[in-house]
Amino acid sequence: MNALEARIAALIAVQGPISVAQYMTLALHDAEGGYYATREPFGAAGDFITAPEISQMFGEMLGLWCVQVWHDQGQPKQKRLVELGPGRGTLMADVLRAAKAAPEFLVGLEVVLVEASPVLQQVQAAKLSGSGVNVRWISHFDDSLTDRPLFVLANEFFDALPIRQYVKTQTGWRERMIVAKDENLDFALAPLPTPSAIIPASRAGAPDGGAYEVSPASTALVETIAQTIAEKGGGALLLDYGYGEESGFGETLQAVGGHAFADVLAEPGENDLSAHVDFAALAQAARHGGAAAYGPKTQGAFLAELGLTSRAEQLIKANPDAARTLLQAVARLIGTDQMGNLFKALAILPQSAARPPGF
Repeated sequence: MNALEARIAALIAVQGPISVAQYMTLALHDAEGGYYATREPFGAAGDFITAPEISQMFGEMLGLWCVQVWHDQGQPKQKRLVELGPGRGTLMADVLRAAKAAPEFLVGLEVVLVEASPVLQQVQAAKLSGSGVNVRWISHFDDSLTDRPLFVLANEFFDALPIRQYVKTQTGWRERMIVAKDENLDFALAPLPTPSAIIPASRAGAPDGGAYEVSPASTALVETIAQTIAEKGGGALLLDYGYGEESGFGETLQAVGGHAFADVLAEPGENDLSAHVDFAALAQAARHGGAAAYGPKTQGAFLAELGLTSRAEQLIKANPDAARTLLQAVARLIGTDQMGNLFKALAILPQSAARPPGF
């Protein structure tokens, strides 16, 4: 039992079982032992590799997407570009470099990185030190970001937001909780059934043992972003692994460390925790916020529509020695057996705006 696990066990001893959402928050963001608060998890030396680390082409496609959406809305002068969970800053660096193809987009642009980890903030600052653009950091999305046209990028961000889990039993749905047992953390079901209003009617056919996952933090954030976009203009592009239609009845919570799966409850703070994103729920939240939602569309189809293959051909022509690496990157980003199908893209725009590129 590591130090964070001991503190979680002590918390449970005082207040009783905690929800999966509360456990995820502690394991990922505890100031002393949380996963993101204490390390740089990205890249080959970390625990996982995200799309921006695979190839510069990913960020370039997203940068040009932002420029086109901005152009289609009349090129508003004062605008804000926000990235949620910006990793090592690689995506934003590539986005800004690609945006230089339309230098007028960068005029009057404020870049805001929403990052709770002090460790990663330092990495991002070093990466973007020569960007030539005004960059600032905040720990969470707040009202300071809602006063002007808003462009939001979120790649592999929503999968790490806390979820609540409910399990179907013979006596109704019960929330899955975390308890401390024999000096270890374990799962248990709440003793009382979950109020029926919490479980959507579409889950009525779940078998005993079936699971329902929901992320109130995700839908609330998307609704807030959508409200700003609906009122002020702009666009949001969310990319993550998840499902586009309603999920089945299995659970998706997982832990990853050292590029391998790990025990969700073992050594909290040492492994990344995530769950598949419910894109249908995010699209519904965007519409509830007054915006239009496009997708979800598979990442492979989205990037192909934006011209990822053509960009690879350009780079290969300029540097033939890099052909193998570039083709491998394309296969990894859009291949149906790699990231192409599992990862999805969802766009949020004002209802009056033109249909966004790639959708």
